[in-house]
Amino acid sequence: MTPRAGTMRLACMFSSILLFGAAGLLLFIGLQDPTELALQQVPGIKFNIKPQEPHSDLPSGSSQDGDLKAPTESVTRDLSSRGPRGPNLQVSQQSQAHLNVGARLRPRQRRRRLLIKKMPTAAAIPANSSAGTFVRPAPRALDGRWVSLHQSQQERKRVMREACAKYRASSSRRAVTPRHVSRIFVEDRHRVLYCEVPKAGCSNWKRVLMVLAGLASSTTDIQHNTVHYGSALKRLDTFDRQGILHRLSTYTKMLFVREPFERLVSAFRDKFEHPNSYYHPVFGKAILARYRANASREALRTGSGVRFPEFIQYLLDVHRPVGMDIHWDHVSRLCSPCLIDYDFVGKFESMEDDADFFLSLIHAPRNLTFPRFKDRHSQEARTTAQIAHQYFAQLSTPQRQRTYDFYYMDYLMFNYSKPFADLY
Repeated sequence: MTPRAGTMRLACMFSSILLFGAAGLLLFIGLQDPTELALQQVPGIKFNIKPQEPHSDLPSGSSQDGDLKAPTESVTRDLSSRGPRGPNLQVSQQSQAHLNVGARLRPRQRRRRLLIKKMPTAAAIPANSSAGTFVRPAPRALDGRWVSLHQSQQERKRVMREACAKYRASSSRRAVTPRHVSRIFVEDRHRVLYCEVPKAGCSNWKRVLMVLAGLASSTTDIQHNTVHYGSALKRLDTFDRQGILHRLSTYTKMLFVREPFERLVSAFRDKFEHPNSYYHPVFGKAILARYRANASREALRTGSGVRFPEFIQYLLDVHRPVGMDIHWDHVSRLCSPCLIDYDFVGKFESMEDDADFFLSLIHAPRNLTFPRFKDRHSQEARTTAQIAHQYFAQLSTPQRQRTYDFYYMDYLMFNYSKPFADLY
């Protein structure tokens, strides 16, 4: 072998070694994740990923459309205990061990794990809940009875929440407006909000609120006109934005409901079977003119003598000649229970126990009890299930079904049974 041939052979071998080494180095670099290399070099990483905040975290409760976002007291406390939150999620040096373990994960997986650890847990209560409502009542309530009534309240609210979640899914994302709180009365001394449901004890409940507010010494001293036409009690929608939000988030919110058919019959008996200077000329005349064939001139002039089937025709008519009235409107529309998180849900059928329990919860004066007297037409028997059946027996099965459908959400939300076996 000549010296020239040996030199060329050595040069070829050296070039091959260099090429092989370069290829190996490129292969090694290609197998590495540059993000992981950077993560190992820098002890603290800031991910510019801002977690989505729930609406209830807004401090002022305002929104762009001018609606009211009611803050949550318990959410505020929860957030304040977590310390400051910025737009970035900081990975501190103390968590370097977790980073070393997570370095084997793909960047997206590791980032997701860090976010899960750092993000605040979403609040599971509605935006206007008032914290700490159920405290131990005054000594007048026996412990065993208190526990039973408390459990009943929990069950009622559970049923109501489930119905709202199933049929009113969008309500939780809506904002509370003054219209939603227009039927809510305010008692500031004991921090009570009461949503008025006519024909479910509302007159006597307003008497109780007036006594609680110090406006009267006894419920028996307050006349009907003072209750309904006076200005002693304020409505929640008369307060400014901040006043509404403050009371929704800190006061005890309560409502009382009644079996829908019984409530409807009670309203009909009160407004159409007795002289009435408003309902006869406004509602009665329109109902008779539209639904009674060959109505007499006297009936059309006075609006008196409306029969229950004619009243039901008006109620179910989508083109009813006069508007809806609060005495037979749905509770779900009067009080917006899918939007406002009521702390106490009482029932007319168990009024004595529920009212006594509620007064114990708010530590009302021991001598204050819910009035038992009938507010109007005291000589007449209260509307019972039996009386309501007698009125609904005047209707056809399709009419009863349509009336049940009309009040279906009230039946569902407040867990009332179907009043007739032929209803589906």
